[in-house]
Amino acid sequence: MVRFAHMADVHLGGWKQQPMQDLNLDSFRKAIQTCINSKLEFVLISGDLFDSAYPGIEILKETFTEFKKLKEAKIPCFIIAGSHDYSVSGKTFLDVLERAGFCKNVVNFEEKENEILLNPTVYQGVAIYGYSGKKSGLEIPDLRRIKLNQTPGMFKIFMLHTTIDKAKGTLPIDSIETLTLPHADYYALGHLHIDFQYENFVYPGPTFPNNFQELEDLKHGSFYIVDTESSNPLQKIELKIKDVLTFEIEIKNALNATSQIIYKLSEKNLEDKIILLRLTGELQEGKNSDIKFQQIEDFVKQKKAYFLLKNTHDLKSKELELEIEVENTENIEEETIKIYSEKNPSEFNKMIPQLINSFAIEKQEGETTEGFTNRLLEFSKKILEF
Repeated sequence: MVRFAHMADVHLGGWKQQPMQDLNLDSFRKAIQTCINSKLEFVLISGDLFDSAYPGIEILKETFTEFKKLKEAKIPCFIIAGSHDYSVSGKTFLDVLERAGFCKNVVNFEEKENEILLNPTVYQGVAIYGYSGKKSGLEIPDLRRIKLNQTPGMFKIFMLHTTIDKAKGTLPIDSIETLTLPHADYYALGHLHIDFQYENFVYPGPTFPNNFQELEDLKHGSFYIVDTESSNPLQKIELKIKDVLTFEIEIKNALNATSQIIYKLSEKNLEDKIILLRLTGELQEGKNSDIKFQQIEDFVKQKKAYFLLKNTHDLKSKELELEIEVENTENIEEETIKIYSEKNPSEFNKMIPQLINSFAIEKQEGETTEGFTNRLLEFSKKILEF
């Protein structure tokens, strides 16, 4: 009956490191070109095309270029806003794409006292309904009131950017009960960055991993091509852009950790690969700052790796235990500083009381948060003699 692409969670502009942002765009380009080469009838993007409601101009220029290719291939794109590119004001850059004729936002509803009635966008005998995702799952109470304005005899697609109960697992978050949603022939879901299917509810996964953990788990992005006439209607398209190499290294001595890490990295071919370096353990000697990350990055560049990402969340320093006997608890701060300074002699210790006192500065009536932050920083800089 119909062949279409279902993608979601593109998050253009989400990566702050430029090389990773470039890969995110490359993955989206590959997805669009695959849709064109496959001569699909239309494309669905189920939310979070952008990582924010107001993406940067360079991201917008690249996005417009890709949508222009779809338009020139006469493949329409239907879209909804997600929790990232949704705006409470209702104005986002998805509107700009729509006004340029590059896509159609299918969110169209009438709100009544006890229900929200969704109107379809009809294309070649297919009725496409949609409802935007919102921050913190605020769309879920709305979804419990949704009804579809019926289109008898048409193939019904319901686009949603939310969490369904069958997919949330042990996550302590609200979710919409699949049984409460109105019937559709295909539920094009977004929001959870997982490749997941339950009956005709489908999450295609992100078109590119959006953080360190996702790169570890997913390696690359994906989307689905759906062919309703096929006995196996879902064809997963894997968007392999770069190979990912993960190194998990336990560190006990920060003083020799640099050579330990470089030795482990040297055992593999790093050329043109994304390197994920996860450091774990409890340091018995030294501290995190003793690890020479710049030297590690230089080694990785020398081996022609594409990019290095590091994660030190699970690398803990041995806690410094201070035995303090305080008769008057009002003196605990002063005595703690004194004992710490005796055990860790440094010129910096003279500045600790002043720095602590600087946090007592209060925000003035009418002062902006930015102005207060800058004032606090300037005061701290004077103490540190920057």
